This record gives sequence, C-alpha cells and structure tokens, in this order.
Amino acid sequence: MEKEYFIHESSYVDSNCSIGKGTKIWHFSHIMTGSTIGENCNLGQNVVISPGVELGNNVKVQNNVSVYTGVICEDDVFLGPSCVFTNVINPRSFIERKDEYKKTIVKKGASIGANSTIVCGYDIGKYAFIGAGAVVTKDVPDYALMVGTPARIVGYVCKCGNKLEKISEKNYKCNSCEKVYTMKDTKLIEGN
Repeated sequence: MEKEYFIHESSYVDSNCSIGKGTKIWHFSHIMTGSTIGENCNLGQNVVISPGVELGNNVKVQNNVSVYTGVICEDDVFLGPSCVFTNVINPRSFIERKDEYKKTIVKKGASIGANSTIVCGYDIGKYAFIGAGAVVTKDVPDYALMVGTPARIVGYVCKCGNKLEKISEKNYKCNSCEKVYTMKDTKLIEGN
C-alpha cells in the first residue's frame, strides 16, 4: 500500500505514529513514537516531534523547531523558524521530571514567530500572533498580538493575520478583509 504522505529519505519516523494524508516531512526530521500529525501538514528541515505531541490539520512547522511532549497544536497553526517550546518549569540535567511535563495548547489558526519561546503550561489563543523573538510567560488571549520579553499585548490581529484598527471603545476592524470584531468583557469576538 502506497503512503499518502511524503517523508524525505533523510528523516526518521518511529513506529506507532499517525501521519495524515498530504503531509510532507522534509530533511533531517525525526517523528517520535506516539505522535500524531494531521492532514496537509508541512514540517521543514530539522524538525523534531516528540512522543505524545498532537498536530492538527494544515499545521506548518518551519525549520529547526522541536515540539516537545505536552504540546498540542490545533488546526491551521504556524510555527516559525527556530521557535522554542519547553515542557518543564524547573529543569535540571540530573533530576528526571518526565512526570512534571506541563501541557501547552496552541489553538486554531495561531502563529508563532521566528525565534520566539513559549514557556510551558500556557495556552496560545485562537488566531493569536506571537511576534518574532517574543517570550510567552502567560496565557495569550484569542487574536492577541504579543511582542517583547516577556511578551505583552500590543494590539489584536484578524483571522487573516493583519493588525486590527481600533474604531471605537470596544470595536476593531480589519482594513484588509473588512471583518469587524467586538471586545466583550476581556474577549475579542468576531462580528458585532
């Protein structure tokens, strides 16, 4: 039976992995036992997917990214080049802490910029945008644009990825696709 996905000959895929139709895994990557990769994903060069990691459909993982145990990426997530995940708060080389791994969920449509760091145990909201080099040390709301060290909200982005313009006290608009968003309590909601 022919595989419905592509794996470059220089990459390793351990047994007991699930890889969806149309997915491409490029040079020097390692997919470890027990990981799940959805359909139509693209994993660049030198990517490691650790045991138990879940990648949804249409996830793009750029070069030099290690996605460690405890990380779940929902559909349509973008992981920029050399971004970093952690899974233990207080690592020591001489103390095994595999039973202390913390979960990190990157929700649907979120983008994580190049060289950014996501400290474990925090969730990235849907369609959030983490700027290049940012260090995330807390939960990120849906649609939030985060930059800096530690990362802080500097605005909001549309589903299409463009920065939203604040048009009133509680309303935002995308000048690219014309979508309108409303702030209700502390959550940005698409539509009025």
